[in-house]
Amino acid sequence: MHVIDIGLAAIVVAMVIATYRILIGPSAADRGAATDVIFFGFVGLVAMLGFRLDTALVVDIVLVCSLVGFLAALSMARLITGGKR
Repeated sequence: MHVIDIGLAAIVVAMVIATYRILIGPSAADRGAATDVIFFGFVGLVAMLGFRLDTALVVDIVLVCSLVGFLAALSMARLITGGKR
């Protein structure tokens, strides 16, 4: 068992806990934060699998997905706060 396998398992556990938080979370902010955890956990899984499979193409995919996820997190925060700064 490699260190990467342990990291993959830890990310999957975090994603399962975040899924529970989406289902039970009392507020929209809790659900938004859990959605970010799941999205970036998925990006982390892709990155770690790319590292494990020794594929350089994954770097571009991870960079683009991270940018999209960051912009989605900003949009979610703006939506939750009602557009206030």
